[in-house]
Amino acid sequence: MAQSAVSATPLPSAPEALVPISLKEIAPWAVFGGILMLILLYFVGAEQGAVAVLSGETVHEWVHDGRHLLGFPCH
Repeated sequence: MAQSAVSATPLPSAPEALVPISLKEIAPWAVFGGILMLILLYFVGAEQGAVAVLSGETVHEWVHDGRHLLGFPCH
């Protein structure tokens, strides 16, 4: 029977200090994310019929299941 080599466990290192992130650094990314979410919400919730930006049923078919999952009526 061969014995397996015992692996040495690494010693725990000192925790790194957390650097706070300022609001000025987060704000542009939060605005960008908010705009993307509003665009996504528009395409899932309102892109059909009279208020459609794009003609046809393509966008509606791509987001159809998500529309029902989020509770938007479409039929």
